[in-house]
Amino acid sequence: KNGILIVEFANQLRDEGKSIAEAIRIASARRLRAILMTSIATAAGAVPLMIASGAGAGARSAIGVVIVFGVMLATLITLFLIPILYSRLAKWTGSPQAVSRELDAAMASPQPAE
Repeated sequence: KNGILIVEFANQLRDEGKSIAEAIRIASARRLRAILMTSIATAAGAVPLMIASGAGAGARSAIGVVIVFGVMLATLITLFLIPILYSRLAKWTGSPQAVSRELDAAMASPQPAE
Protein backbone atom coordinates (compact mmCIF):
# COMPACT_ATOMS: atom_id res chain seq x y z
CA LYS A 1 0.00 0.00 0.00
CA ASN A 2 2.74 2.47 0.89
CA GLY A 3 4.67 1.71 -2.27
CA ILE A 4 1.55 2.38 -4.34
CA LEU A 5 1.10 5.73 -2.63
CA ILE A 6 4.72 6.71 -3.30
CA VAL A 7 4.27 5.85 -6.99
CA GLU A 8 0.95 7.72 -7.17
CA PHE A 9 2.43 10.85 -5.53
CA ALA A 10 5.43 10.67 -7.88
CA ASN A 11 3.10 10.39 -10.89
CA GLN A 12 1.16 13.45 -9.74
CA LEU A 13 4.37 15.42 -9.32
CA ARG A 14 5.55 14.36 -12.79
CA ASP A 15 2.23 15.59 -14.17
CA GLU A 16 3.02 18.95 -12.57
CA GLY A 17 6.30 19.07 -14.48
CA LYS A 18 8.81 17.74 -11.94
CA SER A 19 11.68 15.55 -13.07
CA ILE A 20 11.62 11.84 -12.23
CA ALA A 21 14.32 12.17 -9.55
CA GLU A 22 12.69 15.18 -7.94
CA ALA A 23 9.25 13.54 -8.01
CA ILE A 24 10.60 10.41 -6.31
CA ARG A 25 12.44 12.42 -3.67
CA ILE A 26 9.42 14.57 -2.81
CA ALA A 27 6.95 11.65 -2.87
CA SER A 28 9.18 9.52 -0.63
CA ALA A 29 9.67 12.39 1.81
CA ARG A 30 5.91 13.00 1.99
CA ARG A 31 5.22 9.36 2.86
CA LEU A 32 8.24 8.76 5.13
CA ARG A 33 6.63 9.70 8.44
CA ALA A 34 3.44 7.71 7.82
CA ILE A 35 5.42 4.66 6.70
CA LEU A 36 7.73 4.78 9.72
CA MET A 37 4.90 5.38 12.20
CA THR A 38 2.90 2.45 10.84
CA SER A 39 5.90 0.13 10.77
CA ILE A 40 7.08 1.04 14.26
CA ALA A 41 3.58 0.63 15.71
CA THR A 42 3.17 -2.77 14.07
CA ALA A 43 6.59 -3.96 15.24
CA ALA A 44 5.98 -2.63 18.75
CA GLY A 45 2.68 -4.53 18.85
CA ALA A 46 4.54 -7.76 18.14
CA VAL A 47 7.14 -7.27 20.89
CA PRO A 48 4.94 -8.92 23.57
CA LEU A 49 4.78 -12.00 21.35
CA MET A 50 8.57 -12.04 21.10
CA ILE A 51 9.10 -11.86 24.86
CA ALA A 52 6.26 -14.22 25.78
CA SER A 53 6.75 -16.76 28.54
CA GLY A 54 4.74 -19.70 29.72
CA ALA A 55 2.92 -22.39 27.79
CA GLY A 56 3.26 -21.96 24.03
CA ALA A 57 5.88 -19.24 24.40
CA GLY A 58 8.09 -20.81 21.74
CA ALA A 59 5.41 -20.59 19.08
CA ARG A 60 4.36 -17.07 20.06
CA SER A 61 7.97 -15.93 20.12
CA ALA A 62 8.55 -17.33 16.64
CA ILE A 63 5.46 -15.57 15.32
CA GLY A 64 6.58 -12.30 16.92
CA VAL A 65 10.03 -12.54 15.34
CA VAL A 66 8.50 -13.20 11.92
CA ILE A 67 6.16 -10.22 12.27
CA VAL A 68 8.88 -7.81 13.40
CA PHE A 69 11.43 -8.79 10.78
CA GLY A 70 8.77 -9.01 8.07
CA VAL A 71 7.62 -5.47 8.83
CA MET A 72 11.24 -4.27 8.84
CA LEU A 73 11.91 -5.91 5.47
CA ALA A 74 8.71 -4.53 3.95
CA THR A 75 9.62 -1.05 5.19
CA LEU A 76 13.08 -1.24 3.65
CA ILE A 77 11.62 -2.42 0.35
CA THR A 78 9.09 0.41 0.40
CA LEU A 79 11.63 3.10 1.24
CA PHE A 80 14.47 1.96 -1.02
CA LEU A 81 13.52 -0.61 -3.64
CA ILE A 82 10.26 0.97 -4.84
CA PRO A 83 11.86 4.38 -5.58
CA ILE A 84 14.83 2.71 -7.31
CA LEU A 85 12.57 0.58 -9.51
CA TYR A 86 10.34 3.57 -10.25
CA SER A 87 13.30 5.66 -11.36
CA ARG A 88 14.48 2.88 -13.67
CA LEU A 89 11.07 2.11 -15.18
CA ALA A 90 9.76 5.68 -15.40
CA LYS A 91 12.50 6.60 -17.87
CA TRP A 92 10.69 4.52 -20.51
CA THR A 93 7.36 6.26 -20.03
CA GLY A 94 6.14 9.78 -20.38
CA SER A 95 4.16 11.71 -17.86
CA PRO A 96 1.10 9.66 -16.86
CA GLN A 97 -1.17 12.52 -17.93
CA ALA A 98 0.57 12.67 -21.34
CA VAL A 99 -0.97 9.31 -22.22
CA SER A 100 -4.42 10.57 -21.23
CA ARG A 101 -3.95 13.72 -23.29
CA GLU A 102 -2.88 11.68 -26.33
CA LEU A 103 -5.92 9.42 -25.99
CA ASP A 104 -8.25 12.40 -25.59
CA ALA A 105 -6.76 14.04 -28.68
CA ALA A 106 -7.11 10.83 -30.69
CA MET A 107 -10.73 10.41 -29.63
CA ALA A 108 -11.56 14.06 -30.38
CA SER A 109 -10.20 14.06 -33.93
CA PRO A 110 -12.70 12.73 -36.46
CA GLN A 111 -11.76 9.48 -38.16
CA PRO A 112 -12.78 8.73 -41.74
CA ALA A 113 -15.38 6.02 -42.13
CA GLU A 114 -14.22 2.81 -43.72
